[in-house]
Amino acid sequence: MAMRRQKSTREARSEASHHGFQFSKAFGQHILSNPLVIQSIVQKSGIRSTDTILEIGPGTGNLTVKLLDSGKKVIACEIDPRMVAELTKRVQGSPKASHLQIIHQDFLKVDLPFFDLVVANVPYQISSPLVFKLLAHRPMFRCAVLMFQREFALRLVAKPGDPLYCRLSVNTQLLAKVDHLMKISRNSFTPPPKVDSSIVRIEPKNPPPPVNFMEWDGLVRLCFSRKTTKTLGANFQSKTSVNTKIARG
Repeated sequence: MAMRRQKSTREARSEASHHGFQFSKAFGQHILSNPLVIQSIVQKSGIRSTDTILEIGPGTGNLTVKLLDSGKKVIACEIDPRMVAELTKRVQGSPKASHLQIIHQDFLKVDLPFFDLVVANVPYQISSPLVFKLLAHRPMFRCAVLMFQREFALRLVAKPGDPLYCRLSVNTQLLAKVDHLMKISRNSFTPPPKVDSSIVRIEPKNPPPPVNFMEWDGLVRLCFSRKTTKTLGANFQSKTSVNTKIARG
């Protein structure tokens, strides 16, 4: 069984590397090339046959084609024109082509259409703004199964008392239920990144909490703004009022 797994991974990497171009560091391109990991992601996503799935950064389409096998439609948002061409060519002439919509734009700048869930190998450098853009999206989606750099993922799920507990943890968990699903070796990618990854499931709270998020975030920023030698109590006992600090950001 182990020998079969190794062969499948090697074959997928070979397929991902024959396209004849350099992957972009600027876009954080590390193509998921382990077929067993891809299958696990699809299985853990709980995709329904009627679902419209949003994928961010589809790359050469290793995950995309599996999503197309499971859902009704895939909306793939890709900034790199080379990847758009590769993905288009990959499904061209197949029944999958009519179920794939490619948006050739920067995900952080595009107005998103309706979708039921998100499944993606996230470009690491946009991880935080991506999470909060998704959580601000309306109408709400059912869930997101996303792969992040491992430390970022652990911050998302960290609880009070955890050394990684931070503003990101608080704000994400205010708006969503977040679960760590699995750790992914850096060797599952082409080219391999310098660190391992993790897959998390993010399920928006519906209805959302009745708070003004901008004001809340200002308060949380205040709570985490002092050095660890300062206590939270000291923050609130400062001569400058809490409201003034929040207003200043």
